Amino acid sequence: MYIKVKYKLELVLLFTLMWFSTSLYLAQPWISDLTNSFGVFIAWFIVIGLALIPGCGMSFLVASILLDKRPHYPENLDLPPITILIAAYNEEGSIADTLVGISEQHYPEKVEVIVIDDGSTDNTVSEINSFIEGYSGPFDIKTVSMEKNSGKSQALNKGLSISSFDTIVTLDADTRIYKHGLQHLITNLVIGPSNTAAVAGTVLVHNSRNSFFARIQEWDYFLGISVIKRSQSLFQGTLVAQGAFSAYSKKAIEEVGGWPDTVGEDIVLTWGFRENGYRVGYAENAFAFTNVPETYAGFFRQRRRWSRGLMEAFKKHPKVISEVKLNSVFIWFNMLFPYTDFVYLFVFLPGVIAAVFFQYYAVVGLMTLMLLPLAIIVNVLMFYKQKNIFAYYGLNIRKNIIGLVFYMFIYQAIMSPACLAGYISEFFSTRKSW
Repeated sequence: MYIKVKYKLELVLLFTLMWFSTSLYLAQPWISDLTNSFGVFIAWFIVIGLALIPGCGMSFLVASILLDKRPHYPENLDLPPITILIAAYNEEGSIADTLVGISEQHYPEKVEVIVIDDGSTDNTVSEINSFIEGYSGPFDIKTVSMEKNSGKSQALNKGLSISSFDTIVTLDADTRIYKHGLQHLITNLVIGPSNTAAVAGTVLVHNSRNSFFARIQEWDYFLGISVIKRSQSLFQGTLVAQGAFSAYSKKAIEEVGGWPDTVGEDIVLTWGFRENGYRVGYAENAFAFTNVPETYAGFFRQRRRWSRGLMEAFKKHPKVISEVKLNSVFIWFNMLFPYTDFVYLFVFLPGVIAAVFFQYYAVVGLMTLMLLPLAIIVNVLMFYKQKNIFAYYGLNIRKNIIGLVFYMFIYQAIMSPACLAGYISEFFSTRKSW
């Protein structure tokens, strides 16, 4: 039975409202205890940030997942010629593998690959030239160099200015496309509604065996990022067409002025599409595998950059808060991230320490434990949704139980400091870099 998207949204909001109402009723004794200890303002500040907002987010996601059914697109469509842009800065260890992944794609039309070297100081250019010299396939692969390191957005805009085709794909220099990924990505763009400006691919972790932090992130990309994008696309508005692997209409990019000179150039660009009335889709069947940071220092820098990019998007496109569309709920949840990250880091974690070591349960007690079953339900649903997609396209889920446990119970604790650092960096307008 087909249910229109607006009715699906109404059902999801109804489910979320029911969860919120029940939680609010059950939280009254907790609020009363906190009020006695800290006063009414701090009591509500804690309960809203620690339980009500996260609970609403998880219940919204549960209902969205249950209502989401992805279409199976036909394989033999007329697809357009495409230009692939790869911005590379000191990527000598990965760029050749990225180009090999492109060369193994079976795409029925012309493919132009432009690698933009952004002032690399290592052997990136040599690696690119060596690959081009030995390549004899049908794709046109060329390189262009920036005079100096100018940042990813400027590199991509340089590539865009010399691109030959009206359909653009961006690919990170450390990301390898899985078989048929290019065709599936463009199919989603072509068959989408006429106002589709971009389609985000499914980015997964390539180097998960290399370190503990990479193993944890494998589950974030598999269970978190991918499924949230699915939920967003259900309501016709994926919030980020990530630069790592996405397809775009060249016309739509040019209308918003190209990639902005920001840390989060991909999210700011995507919200520009939204402001211009465009739709951004998500291709759950177009896979690419990227290298993630293998140390906490690298992970911290990456997530700080992502969080700063989110704040840049709000500053560049403030109208998204008031312009109500089907995907506005996700915008509003994103707007609350600094608040919930602050409460998690400075209220929840100290509350856990107080409960475990000092048997003080005013902050973290029975009410907060009610979120655990909901979190488990979310992760189980996400796992089976993703597992079915993997099975359909011949992928296997790696056995990574330790990484899963740490992802479910520890991940937020290591991510929140980086996120808060990103919010603060943008607030104080500190120096920006790749």
